[in-house]
Amino acid sequence: MAQRAKNPVAKGRADASLAADAQILDQGWFEFRRQLDYKLAWNGGHLIAVPPKNTSRTCPCCGHVSADNRQTQARFACVECGYENNADVVGAINVLRAGHARCACEVSGAVMPPAAGTHRSDSFRINAGLSAVGIPRL
Repeated sequence: MAQRAKNPVAKGRADASLAADAQILDQGWFEFRRQLDYKLAWNGGHLIAVPPKNTSRTCPCCGHVSADNRQTQARFACVECGYENNADVVGAINVLRAGHARCACEVSGAVMPPAAGTHRSDSFRINAGLSAVGIPRL
């Protein structure tokens, strides 16, 4: 948890930071995922859950996994092949690949088809031009 700043000028910012940290930690992540799954099913999509372990430490080019690949919070630089990119972009690429792999291999429980009867109407989906969603394209 963050500590309070000793500088009185920065005290207001530190208090705001502590409040923001508390709000982030207080969020209901299970409820967020439940709502995401529900909304995807409502619109004809499905949720593919992938394990987050090492998604921001794995090089998307050579597959090398190392904590040293993350030099800073925002910078990714592979120590094996030299690939560099923003760490969030690297994580997104790895999550996308893991989702595609799970979908292609049909890992048990990974692909959740939409629940029957959750759509407002089939004509609504057809007219809206919606397609299956879940893993965004880069």
